[in-house]
Amino acid sequence: MDVTASQVATAELALGGRRFRYLPLARLLPADELRELPFVTRILLENVARRAPGTLPAVIGRVRGGADCELPVHPNRIMLHDTTCLPALADFAGMRDAVAELGGDPAAVGPAIPADLTVDHSVIVEEYGTPQALENNLRIDFRRNRERYEFIKWAQGSLQNFRVVPPATGIIHQINMESLARVVWDDEGLLHPDLLVATDSHTPMINALGVLGWGVGGLQAQAAMLGEPVVIRFPEVLGVRLEGRLRGGVTATDLALTITEKLRAHGVVDKFVEFTGPGIAALGWAARAAVSNMAPEYGATCAFFPFDDETARYLELTARTREHRGLVAGYLRAQGLYRDDETPSPRYDEELVLDLDAVEPSLAGPRLPHQRVPLSQVPASFRAESGGRPAESDAFGEPVPAGAVAIASITSCTNTANPDLMVRAGLLARRAVERGLDVKPWVKTSLSPGSRVVADYLRRAGLLEPLSAIGFDIAGFGCMTCIGNSGALHPGIADLVERGFEPVAVVSGNRNFGGRLNPQVSLAYLASPPLVVAYALAGTVLHDFDTPLGRDVDGEPVLLSEIWPSDGEVARVVAESVSPEMFAANTASLRNGTVHWRELPDRGGVRFAWDPESTYIRRPPYLVGLSAEPEKQSAITGARVLLRLGDDVTTDHISPAGAIPKDSAAGDYLRERGVLPSEFNQYSTRRSNHEVMVRGAFTNPTVRNELLDVEQRGALARTADGSRVLPVHQAAPTYRDAGVPLVVVAGRNYGAGSSRDWAAKAQALLGVRAVIAESFERIHRSNLIGMGVLPLRLPDGLTAEGLDLTGREELDLTGLDRLRVGTNAVHLDLNRADGSTDRIELELRLDTRNEVSYLEHGGTLPYVVRRVLG
Repeated sequence: MDVTASQVATAELALGGRRFRYLPLARLLPADELRELPFVTRILLENVARRAPGTLPAVIGRVRGGADCELPVHPNRIMLHDTTCLPALADFAGMRDAVAELGGDPAAVGPAIPADLTVDHSVIVEEYGTPQALENNLRIDFRRNRERYEFIKWAQGSLQNFRVVPPATGIIHQINMESLARVVWDDEGLLHPDLLVATDSHTPMINALGVLGWGVGGLQAQAAMLGEPVVIRFPEVLGVRLEGRLRGGVTATDLALTITEKLRAHGVVDKFVEFTGPGIAALGWAARAAVSNMAPEYGATCAFFPFDDETARYLELTARTREHRGLVAGYLRAQGLYRDDETPSPRYDEELVLDLDAVEPSLAGPRLPHQRVPLSQVPASFRAESGGRPAESDAFGEPVPAGAVAIASITSCTNTANPDLMVRAGLLARRAVERGLDVKPWVKTSLSPGSRVVADYLRRAGLLEPLSAIGFDIAGFGCMTCIGNSGALHPGIADLVERGFEPVAVVSGNRNFGGRLNPQVSLAYLASPPLVVAYALAGTVLHDFDTPLGRDVDGEPVLLSEIWPSDGEVARVVAESVSPEMFAANTASLRNGTVHWRELPDRGGVRFAWDPESTYIRRPPYLVGLSAEPEKQSAITGARVLLRLGDDVTTDHISPAGAIPKDSAAGDYLRERGVLPSEFNQYSTRRSNHEVMVRGAFTNPTVRNELLDVEQRGALARTADGSRVLPVHQAAPTYRDAGVPLVVVAGRNYGAGSSRDWAAKAQALLGVRAVIAESFERIHRSNLIGMGVLPLRLPDGLTAEGLDLTGREELDLTGLDRLRVGTNAVHLDLNRADGSTDRIELELRLDTRNEVSYLEHGGTLPYVVRRVLG
């Protein structure tokens, strides 16, 4: 099938007295076929037709049920947060050095499309429960991260198309929704859908506005910033038909957790999810945002709500101009991208039905975000995971109960973007204070909104004071506890943990993997903001909310149901307190930053001046000594297994983001360089120093190397000669010195969780050439390829445990000289110590020609350097 010039020619569209151009979808497909396409597919089709028309015949063929194909997606913008952007900026600086050393122009390395960095992942809950917490935490943040922030300022001045949202402004996804997303992009009069990728797996939150976006690894994002397309396989689209409406008292969080449970059980990894059906009309923008935000928790690439009247009201609420709102509505209607009650439901690859009436108050946990638990069953779920008992402590004047809540945090874009939830939490706090209730003394409370607008409307509603009265003072504007920046526990609880006590966290975040929120807390529940307040008042997850939370000043019992705000009251306060003027003022000052930011110096220069003494910013070793041409690879021979891991090993387990422990290998490294333990900071803030990050790899205490004795946990492995068991970062070099390549073997869902480049970079720097697993999570598989590491899947029916590994085997991998798009057969010869050999055919799935090129070049960054030179 050929593409005619008329199909990809633009047409005129008159809007608001102006004339624009656009590429009509109606020229690509007949009207009846177009109506049957999912909205996400329509957006992808427009992008391909406009930016890569040569691939359009294959794409239209696939739309009509033909052969599978790849989609070269060209985002119009990129978003990053600081813990992924800082390593990316170090890579940009390193690529500039590599290009210069190979005789090229270093200034040629830089973003080709707009890139926005939101600095939101570094501030820590050091102080809490005091009105001074916000300023004091910000002061500590700038003291610790000054070098990193000066590096960002260098990039802001040196890289074109690179803009910064400074610290203490908000969370990347909430900023994206409230201020940055345009819905429709105007390129000098050419209109097209706003389409982006970002280096955070929760990017799909923007899908709530009818904007198509998803999370990618930093390596993919860097390539996209340099003009490379984000190439994906043509996606399967699952339609979720919503029916009915949520019952009174049921929150958006309850819905998000229910959908997470349902879709994770169904299986949506690598799929696009689109919501349809009559229930959408009864679902507000904020509830849609919570559901879309949780897409990585159920495994989907994105979770899309088509643009409709509710979305249009959100654009008005957030002070988008009348002219822009008219442009958005006019273009989307012309393209068939505006949904209303008369719009026929598209035809999906699969469809599920969810009755909103059936959703009930819920939490998720205590270990995984898809472990939904009805509120009444939370005590039983804790008892099933822990044999916890009460503990005596002199610190509190009363026994600490089993299931004690050590952290109660209102945090994360998932829920702080939602005025209904935040106001409900504030009203609950007000009523608790009025009845004389208070949080238990062992609970570390914090409130970290995703936008300064949240503080504005809580202040206008008179709700900051009651929240403060029970310890929920604003501790910062950023991810904070949700990303692991929870700070130290109350000393009394920390002491009990050292003696074997097991506390719990209750947070309004989106992830609760063991040790993620705090190294001393392995059990955690996700909950709505008002339920976070309720559990802080109860003090334990074993509390039955059908019994009193406590007694009021008159000695009367106080039930949660008595102080839980009604939906009508919440709606009234939201209507009175949230205004477009707040959003307009916030957007206008978005890039100004605090005085701390404005006082930082600006460095100049095309090439960054590396400081060899820095403990934060080091030149990336994988960009040193590159050759102008890639080396050919046909086989990996004589490899050994460094680690044999189990199921559900997340990127948090592979490369932690939280606090650097004082007694860790990374801590020893920093201490040797004169860094005080109080200034160790987080792994996430030191990702531009490979020495720290390699020492942190696999150090999560729940990691177990099955090649070792069962009681040995954490980052331990045998040396090449088998004589010693050492930390992984010390054991791995013994194989490198012996010229032996390394392999990691794992079970199901390897690399689930955050889109964390360092989970792949750390393995590559340890000498890992391949990971053999039963299955991979989408972004981590991509990141491994981006670092030149082979993600090899075991054949169906064969498990990692079934390989019966001892660690003495030698592995030969052949078939690497004929890589192509699709499923490549890679032969594994497992040569055992007794002289026998097992031959196993592994699967290497490569979705695009770009992925083939990245592996041939040893990774994305060497490929980009050579492309710039070429």
